[in-house]
Amino acid sequence: MSDLHISPDAQTLMHDAAARVLACYEAAVARRGVFHFALSGGSTPKTLFGLLASADWSACFDWARVHLWWSDERDVPSDSPDSNYRMAYDSLISKVPVPAENLHRVKTELGAEEAAANYVGEIVMWLRDDSARLDDTEPASYFILHPFDLILLGMGDDGHTASLFPGTSAISERERIVVAQFVPKVYRMRITFTYPLINAARTVMFLTSGASKADMLRRVLMEFHHPEVLPAQGVAPSSGDLIWMVDAPAAAKLTESDGLGEGSLEDIFRRSPKS
Repeated sequence: MSDLHISPDAQTLMHDAAARVLACYEAAVARRGVFHFALSGGSTPKTLFGLLASADWSACFDWARVHLWWSDERDVPSDSPDSNYRMAYDSLISKVPVPAENLHRVKTELGAEEAAANYVGEIVMWLRDDSARLDDTEPASYFILHPFDLILLGMGDDGHTASLFPGTSAISERERIVVAQFVPKVYRMRITFTYPLINAARTVMFLTSGASKADMLRRVLMEFHHPEVLPAQGVAPSSGDLIWMVDAPAAAKLTESDGLGEGSLEDIFRRSPKS
């Protein structure tokens, strides 16, 4: 399922997004007793995290059942103001009773390449589905992962998501689920989930707010499929749900003549050529 939800303003958007997070949490706990939630950086998710940490929303979660991950990270110390982990810690983690062992940060102190490899190992350790092995003839290295229950993503002004930036090598990665790469635009190494991991999730939720995102949102949803140029277009869960949560200013360039309305993204994706 691919769904577009337009909230009238940023404040309503945050409450609508929090309700979606809670729905994913409840479904995951009912299914396996645990909720694996991958966070993203940025100012819009920060506002959402602050809301989830508020007394009313925090009380809706059994935080011992919540595991927090990061869809991407900057190659900086975990206590740096630029760290996605630090942002989530300050706005959410420090305010809710989530166990320390449920926090799966990217260990940037190892160096970017080793941190990416280490993160793959941690994901496999926690999400490996041994019941999915078909027989003993498969190689020992073979594994299937339980999907992430929810991956939260943002969209940059250039169409990037996570640390999948236009023209970078991670966009074409089809084997590794986490990679480190140098991003010329920010002149820094980044560690990021890749499409194979993102698109295996049960739910991927984009959170997009503000008039500054209106032009890019229309391009991502309406232009021909070209993720090398618009990486957010490459997010297409294979069997899970894709939800775009946006506010009215971000949706301002989406018009009725485009055939866009809430819940109508399936038609758009069907008619957009896929490369």
